[in-house]
Amino acid sequence: MTGDRSVQDRLKSALDADSALDLLKGAIARESVTGNEANFVSFLETQMRKLGLSPQSAEFLPGRPNVWGERKGVGGGPRLLFVGHTDTVHVRGWAEHWEGTERENPFSGVVIDGEIWGRGSGDLKAGISASLCALDLLDRAGLALKGDVSFAFVGDEESGEPGTGVSAGIKDLAQRFERGEIAKPDFAVYVEPTKLSVFPAQMGFFIADITVTGKSAYFGVPEEGIDALKAMHGVLDAIWRHSDAIAARASHPLVGRAFALVTGIDGGGYIAVPGECRISLIRKLLPGEALDDAVAELESVVNEAVSGTGTTVSMDYPAGRDHRHGGSPAEVDSERQDIQALAAAMNKALPGRGAITGAPYWSEAPFLIDRVGCPTVYCAPGDISNCHTFEERVSVEEYFAGIVGFASFIAGYCGIENA
Repeated sequence: MTGDRSVQDRLKSALDADSALDLLKGAIARESVTGNEANFVSFLETQMRKLGLSPQSAEFLPGRPNVWGERKGVGGGPRLLFVGHTDTVHVRGWAEHWEGTERENPFSGVVIDGEIWGRGSGDLKAGISASLCALDLLDRAGLALKGDVSFAFVGDEESGEPGTGVSAGIKDLAQRFERGEIAKPDFAVYVEPTKLSVFPAQMGFFIADITVTGKSAYFGVPEEGIDALKAMHGVLDAIWRHSDAIAARASHPLVGRAFALVTGIDGGGYIAVPGECRISLIRKLLPGEALDDAVAELESVVNEAVSGTGTTVSMDYPAGRDHRHGGSPAEVDSERQDIQALAAAMNKALPGRGAITGAPYWSEAPFLIDRVGCPTVYCAPGDISNCHTFEERVSVEEYFAGIVGFASFIAGYCGIENA
């Protein structure tokens, strides 16, 4: 692979920082809370057309399009894909939180103390913008590619809006790869925020809503009721012991340990024996764990806990993604040459970055890894810890480094004709 220091120095010299920052500001300005992806897709189509990517778009649901395009190389190199989601989480409370300050408008893209602020700045418009700017940077540096570079931007990744957030966009894209409508890539970078680290492994998850039903009764005659809250106490104790047990089984070198985290409880509220109690939990899975097995194990734990209490229990799984119960864990060999090269490119672009580690979140790489058969990693500017919050922002220095790092990796991975 090409991608040595001289190429990266050439790229750094060719970077138009003002143009790159304007692109990110323009992306942030396009409100695209889940369901309104079209507002951002129209912006992306314009930018992709300027880069000669011949963008195409199609709706994965009515009024909600994906967009994709490619730059064909001169031949003799592999095909690289950059992919990311166009939707963001909501902005409810943002303006009130920052009222009277420069940050009040969540779509302003204001730069303060070297950081660009706004909803979607990190998750993940900096990654999308950096990938597009990287191709523009290669053109500015006069580097012609042998291999093909493709881009696909999909909707419906984020959860939180009613009736949305089930990965409908990436499902549609995967089907187009499977049908041969779009050429399959040899390697993909999903531009979730990583602070320019490279994540070849990610956790899996499922969310379970558990309802224990007993029988309500007047508080003065509790013997006539069946206390669902008391039964749920036993369920909670069993779940916490189960979490300790699965955490003790193994630790993945990049993803850490599995767990079951109870995230909410609701029950009672009347001066009576509680007839129903509900909890929600999230189960983290490690690469190698099967979702069906993890679900069956949890159900066994819960059913055993309520046995003999006189209550009934139901369990629902509201967050199906690539699996009906949730999202699968995923892993690609971190020793692969392409992964090592991407990490090295980011470290050269901004010394101290480019660590190879695991994603502390779930996103849509399993659709590409498992369904399409394309090795996929996460890498992009942005810090996941401030995303989905009123503090969402991206370091401008990191954003520029991401552009240079991506461009250097593209040159090395695809090969350059005039090397």
